[in-house]
Amino acid sequence: MTAARAAVEILKLEGADTLFGLPGAAINPFYAAVRDHGRLRHVLARHVEGAAHMADGFTRAAPGNIGVCVGTSGPAGTDMITGLYAASADSVPILCITGQATVAKLHKEDFQAVDIASIARPLCKMAMTVLEPAQVPGAFQQAFHLMRSGRPGPVLIDLPLDVQLAEISFDPATYQPLPVYKPAASRAQAERVLDMLEVAQRPLIVAGGGVINSDAAEDLVEFAELTGVPVVPTLMGWGAIADDHPLAAGMVGIQTSHRYGNESFLASDFVLGIGNRWANRHTGDLDTYRRGRTFVHVDIEPTQIGRVFAPDYGIVSDAKAALTQLIAAARARSLPDRSAWASQVRQNKGSLLRKTSFATVPVKPQRVYQEMNAAFGPDVRYVTTIGLSQIQAAQLLHVYRPRGWINAGQAGPLGWTGPAAIGVATADPDATVVALSGDYDFQFMIEELAVGAQFQVPYVHVVVNNAYLGLIRQAQRAFDMDYCVQLSFENVNAPELGGYGVDHVRVAEGLGCKALRVFEPDGIAPALEEARKLAAEHRVPVVVEVILERITNVSMGTSIDAVTEFEEVATVRADAPTAVTSLLP
Repeated sequence: MTAARAAVEILKLEGADTLFGLPGAAINPFYAAVRDHGRLRHVLARHVEGAAHMADGFTRAAPGNIGVCVGTSGPAGTDMITGLYAASADSVPILCITGQATVAKLHKEDFQAVDIASIARPLCKMAMTVLEPAQVPGAFQQAFHLMRSGRPGPVLIDLPLDVQLAEISFDPATYQPLPVYKPAASRAQAERVLDMLEVAQRPLIVAGGGVINSDAAEDLVEFAELTGVPVVPTLMGWGAIADDHPLAAGMVGIQTSHRYGNESFLASDFVLGIGNRWANRHTGDLDTYRRGRTFVHVDIEPTQIGRVFAPDYGIVSDAKAALTQLIAAARARSLPDRSAWASQVRQNKGSLLRKTSFATVPVKPQRVYQEMNAAFGPDVRYVTTIGLSQIQAAQLLHVYRPRGWINAGQAGPLGWTGPAAIGVATADPDATVVALSGDYDFQFMIEELAVGAQFQVPYVHVVVNNAYLGLIRQAQRAFDMDYCVQLSFENVNAPELGGYGVDHVRVAEGLGCKALRVFEPDGIAPALEEARKLAAEHRVPVVVEVILERITNVSMGTSIDAVTEFEEVATVRADAPTAVTSLLP
């Protein structure tokens, strides 16, 4: 068979069944093999960066998924770089396959011949141009091995045209994936952690994205319940414990955080971090974050231990493997009563809430998230990337399950949201998938809405439109300027927008989707309900655009003890119930 056909056979044998990509001259032999194989689904993207983000969302949607994106030579590969960065930054395994000029024409400045492997290598666990056809099976076997072993991450395989076409000897019936390597904590290490935990008075667990990646959320909750220790999820770990669980302490940080989470963290004296990176938006000023606390750090990647700061004790381990040992050790000993500390954390959670029940026109963004909480049940999957919309959503939305919050956390590329949502909805077509974008994020890669329409991928895309680069505008306050951040203009084709610029409704409809626009807060709930019905009926993306007030400053700061609250906070009784739905008007 051809080397291209061998590659396609290995994709299926390794469990990859969906491709996102665009054909082209240098990758056509691979596409011919996909056609002849007949058992792989292909989603035709409109932009190769979009295909990479779709693969990213597909992987994040379920344990074990490997998203695959495909492009031709030259700019197709360079277009994938942002997608590789987003996946690498958040430890997401995706496989990027590119076509290439023939081997003899490499380094001769042939048309669209670029050394994509060298360009991609800093962002990948492996980036390889395969020069010998017989090496294609081994390259793909190694790719899947590396993507799944240790800290997960992306791989790029570049296939020259003549390499794809060459005949090789390959027997799919005897192919075996390489065993996956993941470091595991020992029982002695778990005992050491519990020894340190026992002497603490006010301990917390910080659960990072590694808990989600290793499918260890149930283990995390079991360990928290055994020990009585409250849990702080990071932005990437949000959903590892349900927001309404009695031991869910809320998120900590200088942007994507809860007031009650920060308050409880400042009162803590011991922190067990599992599968987290101590990211700067979580920690803020390190002196404040670390002061008076003992830290244990568990991470699958050895070089993460001590990278941001030196913990008091570090363990290199997969999160699930570590939690398995911690649970066994906890069951074997008598543990301190943590009920008083857990009660204090719940009191913070019941009283330190931000107000959302604004009734003003134009709409305040807080009201949008209040209505989203009411409209979508606990099984919703939120997809978003960056901006004030993402920050405030993390402050105000509720997440109740693993992979219920799918977010490009570290890279935060604008335009990621839409294609990633297509990837998520492709992986889980029966789920309620809700994308969230500001107007600028939405305008990046807006063409990918046509992919959702063409391939009948339904989801709801909430667009909060203030006709501003809101996060940059807020940051520019430090420079006393408002420069090159306004997206407003009088649209001669849409005077009803009142200067809000782009008519997103018409653009979405022109791309084959349904769209609704809301100007008043009381219209949000009916629009969200109608959007769900339209998505189910027509099997296409449905855009709900909410026209916001132009300027809203969102709560943030530089230190977890100095977050500026720009809006009044809710008044809630001190003995409010644990559930985060206890917010009063």
